Amino acid sequence: MKHSVPVAEVPAAGSKAVIRGERIALVHDWLPVIAGGERVLQQMARCTPGSDIYTLFNFLPEDVTRDVFGADHRIHTSGLNDLPLVEQYYRFLLLQSTRAIEGFDLSEHDVVLSSSAALAKGVITGPGQLHVSYVHSPARYAWDLTHEYIATVGGKLGGLKRAVAREMMHRFRLWDMRTAQSVDHYLANSQFIARRIWKIYRREAQVIYPPVNTGNFVPGAAARGDHFVTASRLVPYKRVEMIVEAFNRRPDLHLRVIGDGPDVKKVRQIAGPNIEILGHIPFEQLIAEFQTARAFVFAALEDFGIVPVEAQACGTPVICLGKGGTAETVRPLGGNAATGVWFEEQTPESLVAAIDRFVEGEGDIRPEDCIANAASFGEERFRQQYSDCVNSLIS
Repeated sequence: MKHSVPVAEVPAAGSKAVIRGERIALVHDWLPVIAGGERVLQQMARCTPGSDIYTLFNFLPEDVTRDVFGADHRIHTSGLNDLPLVEQYYRFLLLQSTRAIEGFDLSEHDVVLSSSAALAKGVITGPGQLHVSYVHSPARYAWDLTHEYIATVGGKLGGLKRAVAREMMHRFRLWDMRTAQSVDHYLANSQFIARRIWKIYRREAQVIYPPVNTGNFVPGAAARGDHFVTASRLVPYKRVEMIVEAFNRRPDLHLRVIGDGPDVKKVRQIAGPNIEILGHIPFEQLIAEFQTARAFVFAALEDFGIVPVEAQACGTPVICLGKGGTAETVRPLGGNAATGVWFEEQTPESLVAAIDRFVEGEGDIRPEDCIANAASFGEERFRQQYSDCVNSLIS
């Protein structure tokens, strides 16, 4: 069993964050929207001017792809991208996508850099090509969350659909294990994910934390209020319902909930009078809420977790689960330069206890420590660490 994983050192300032080589291919699962994984790909593209980008599906408008990735990157898609109305069902084409990712001919490229949450690491490369895979997470719906995922399959003919899903996940796992061995070097977005890579693939992974655009998240001029804030998509694994239940038990404390999603009705129904459900709000208002909150509350078990870092960039402490990625991005009260408080279990009782610890020790968390901690996860740091790592592997 591996007890520790290597973490990329912060490089010396002044070295150029560009990867050597003229024939570089970037491979990404798919481009339905611009989210965390796509921001990683964006920074990879900045390290590899003129590189080709290969992806199974691209649903982004041309002006968006140009603005995000630059005009010097040509984007290649698979044949699956041309299926009628594929945007509505592409996630169900898992097994077809394993064939399609292997269908990309990358033989003209010397270096292949994949950004993978499921499929991109499975591209076929030859013995003379270097393949470095940045893994956001092994596909959780196929591994440790497969039983939870299959249990959600219901509706008409639910039993039959669950049987099909089990067979599909089984076949995907066989493919996933086979292709895992063809990667030359693994990078992980957190120590948490590096441990998952070792557990599933038995491969070591170097940790390079993903880029967080902290430029827009800065301390505000307004005084801090008396409210706590949480912000996320309202889906079950984010555990916003649990956060609301915890604050129902502390009616003297004010919570604001930002975000929308399938659980919004349930969250509204259980929220007490001390809890405001703001729903989706403009970006400028989101920053203002972060800047004036006493603390940001986050209860999900995340692979990394970008939003808690953005909150810290505003000088705001974070109350979070002391497991997963947030255990690596939030320094707990009681240690040096604390930036927040951890709770150990995803239960209202554990969260309430953490809130109480925060209220008691709030004065020991300094905004400047939160800001400095967030800065260590910035975009420039990612580009430098990533390019230094890949350049060291190029013979």
